[in-house]
Amino acid sequence: MKKTMKYRKRIVDGLLARKLAGAGAVLVEGPKWCGKTTTCEQVAKSALYMADPDERERNLAQAATNIKELLKGETPRLIDEWQVVPKFWDAVRFHVDHADGWGHFILTGSAVPPDDRKSKSGKKDIVHSGTGRISRLRMRTMSLWESGESTGMVSLGGLFNGDISVGESVHRNLADMAWLICRGGWPQAVDQKGDVALDRAFDYYEAVVSSDISRVDDTARNPSRVRRLMRSLARMQGTQSLLPTIRRDFQGNGEANIDDDTIRSYLNALEKIFVVEDMPAWTPSLRSKSAIRTSDTRYFSDPSIATAAMGIGPGDLMNDIRSLGWFFEVMAVRDLRVYAEAIGGSVSHFLDRNGLECDAVIHLRNGQCGLVEIKLGGEALIEEGAATLNALSGLIDTSRMEAARFKMVLTAVGDFAYCRPEDGVIVCPIGALKP
Repeated sequence: MKKTMKYRKRIVDGLLARKLAGAGAVLVEGPKWCGKTTTCEQVAKSALYMADPDERERNLAQAATNIKELLKGETPRLIDEWQVVPKFWDAVRFHVDHADGWGHFILTGSAVPPDDRKSKSGKKDIVHSGTGRISRLRMRTMSLWESGESTGMVSLGGLFNGDISVGESVHRNLADMAWLICRGGWPQAVDQKGDVALDRAFDYYEAVVSSDISRVDDTARNPSRVRRLMRSLARMQGTQSLLPTIRRDFQGNGEANIDDDTIRSYLNALEKIFVVEDMPAWTPSLRSKSAIRTSDTRYFSDPSIATAAMGIGPGDLMNDIRSLGWFFEVMAVRDLRVYAEAIGGSVSHFLDRNGLECDAVIHLRNGQCGLVEIKLGGEALIEEGAATLNALSGLIDTSRMEAARFKMVLTAVGDFAYCRPEDGVIVCPIGALKP
């Protein structure tokens, strides 16, 4: 199989190799254009491209009559955009059940098939179960470390091991960060310049609005409503926005007759094509009896989707520093998710009834956690973030769970990372961080 000539190494490469070594097949999911196919082509020995227009009809006919023929080929065999024919799942699962060894197939998908749907309660009905046979891997757009815009002097994994050594950052100002937010982590944009690079996010946004959100489950959806919803979500990044809040935002923009079920349908469709990726709530053992909010926090999967939905660019963000801070949070959450997954961790959010909030909690499988506040930078904001981290860490009931391994204020700008002697809070610019 012909490999892509130019390839920028990704963090997910190692995760894919590890999963192929221990599962019959690996499903790589993520937003369109994030680089799934190119990444998987690096290790696949043969490939079937279901989105290839020249072969689509023939492949669909073959799948309807004898899908096993499409599975034949040197392994690992890549089946790109497998969800075009959902019964690939059962065919692959049956094959790996009766085959020796590991790593037979790689499935890629930029949309969840109709059978992996959510009920009206919002809970996912897992129809496509591949437990023990098919391992799932979420792929995201490129982090700053992957795109070469972080020095990587500070390791997230190292922080869990007590390594808080000082590391220099890529020297960037707020204008640079505004541009990176609007460009996003799209692989094809990373090596482009100026408006050409910025166009990628707008092209992606238009594809979602005009076709992708309807194509995912063959349900026609009103493009103007999709635009309003995505604009509403962009304004609510990093909040636990509930359906009534979104509905009121719609009504304020002339959509008086929209109901919660319709909004939920649109939200679910955006989730199925990985446009949005909500963050679950963290529920630690606390000394106080303060109630913990358990609603998910809403984020777009890449910050540039949010700026495209708002129709704004780097200059607009520089004219509204408060909004710049919100959109920087989206980028920081994306990077933390990529880095955390690389070290076997995940990211959640904390908010209690009294308003104490922590932007990101990194937790590992062994029970260790780290607390992160996301700020643009500057002494006042760093102090604010440190106060939040110290307040939350002081509430953790260490008789029932391990104390936080580190407390970090992650900033947009800063020349180097350092540890505050008065409270042990690490201040790290995002341009110095890696897994």
